Amino acid sequence: MKKIILIAILLSSSLVIAPTAQADNLSLRICEYVQANDKNRLRSFLKQNKLKIRNIYDGLACNGNNLLIFAAKSKSLEVGEFIIGKLPAKKVKAEIDNIAKYSAHLAEEARDR
Repeated sequence: MKKIILIAILLSSSLVIAPTAQADNLSLRICEYVQANDKNRLRSFLKQNKLKIRNIYDGLACNGNNLLIFAAKSKSLEVGEFIIGKLPAKKVKAEIDNIAKYSAHLAEEARDR
């Protein structure tokens, strides 16, 4: 009887850990693509995992920054423009001052949006 309970506990705890590990892996890959300024790989990765920038933007942080600020800090202009184009204008407008600290080009793109 104890073995059955122990097995059930182990199985239930492993099911809880797996989605968290997968989410960490997804966020790590997205941050890597942003830092590398690889828009094509980022787009294909998002498409492959059925994700949208506007849905994951609020919950994703790279080195303690949101995705757009991280792109500006990393000088990832192509990816930054892509993110600006995919986010709602209100979210972009709220970040213009922070973007301008790290990238004048992305700040100008955000203002144009």
